[in-house]
Amino acid sequence: MFFSKRIWAPTESVGEIAFPRRYNQEKKFSCDDCETKKIQEEDMLGEFSKAHEAIRSLDSSIAKIRFEMPSTKTFLGTKEMEDLPTMITADTERIGIRRKPFVVIGINTAFSGRRRRDSIRETWMPQGEELLRLEQEKGIVVRFMIGHSAISNSILDRAVDLEDTQHKDILRLDHIEGYHELSAKTKDFFATAVANWDAEFYVKVDDDVHVNLGTLAATLARHRLKSMVYIGCMKSGPVLNRKNVKYHEPEFWKFGDPGNKYFRHATGQIYAISRDLAKYIAINRPILHKYANEDVSLGAWLIGLEVEHVDDRSMCCGTPPECEWKAQAGKVCVASFEWSCSGICKSVQRIKHVHAKCGENAATLWDALL
Repeated sequence: MFFSKRIWAPTESVGEIAFPRRYNQEKKFSCDDCETKKIQEEDMLGEFSKAHEAIRSLDSSIAKIRFEMPSTKTFLGTKEMEDLPTMITADTERIGIRRKPFVVIGINTAFSGRRRRDSIRETWMPQGEELLRLEQEKGIVVRFMIGHSAISNSILDRAVDLEDTQHKDILRLDHIEGYHELSAKTKDFFATAVANWDAEFYVKVDDDVHVNLGTLAATLARHRLKSMVYIGCMKSGPVLNRKNVKYHEPEFWKFGDPGNKYFRHATGQIYAISRDLAKYIAINRPILHKYANEDVSLGAWLIGLEVEHVDDRSMCCGTPPECEWKAQAGKVCVASFEWSCSGICKSVQRIKHVHAKCGENAATLWDALL
């Protein structure tokens, strides 16, 4: 490329570098050894032509190879191409098959939550062949998510492994369990889920919340064309700076003066994020800051991105009679719990009652268009 402060009319040339007339005239009068300059210019033009021909030859070769090679889709077929598994290395350093479901739902649970898990298995979460069918036919993956104890191969870990052998519905995380580590556990869940399933959405729900899976799937389907979406019951609670109170925020000073509220974020009982956001968390988890409260942490990770916040109040209905009235009116709730308990109070004893009054029709799940 040649640049000049002078302006001249472009000359017509084919495969040659055109020099302006004025430039040639100035060169004629200013050159002391014209023959030497001419030879040098001819050499440069010759090298340029050789390079140009080499590039054209390379382009031609690549085009020929592309033409002669059968396309992947032609070789495999469109359906096989879509179903082609991608080999990935999970956090546990095992090789697995990356699958493409519609949504992956992680139910946050603890070592002490066996009775809660069983109560969910007996109500809104399918079991055995039905759980596998749900995954294969509808693309809805449901797993209890739990980490490990601080002691390797402890009795707690062995009990969970035995439970998973029986039910095949537990996702183990590379995470040390602890109540004050929920923000870290959330990051680990999204990272592990993204590594194992290439889903359109990822949902986190607590193990003391009632969920209608078909209604949840239909709700998410309305947002499937959005690449950066964050769905839940959005709230903005006070930043608690007093010690020894529930939900105390040690870093309260970052949120301004005492009495301030948090930025808008989804309540932690249940929320959903799209694939791109889950991948963002998985990739950047080493540098994402953790606040004391897990739902605040998630909101903080997303607040600076071009994310659409969707405030869906069907994801935070009350227990009967509220969710029952809504179901009778044709507005079935996605999730039901009680704010006073941050879940269903005494959920082991009461979730069956909530399911009986507020559970969706079985056809809602299996007839969902996903």
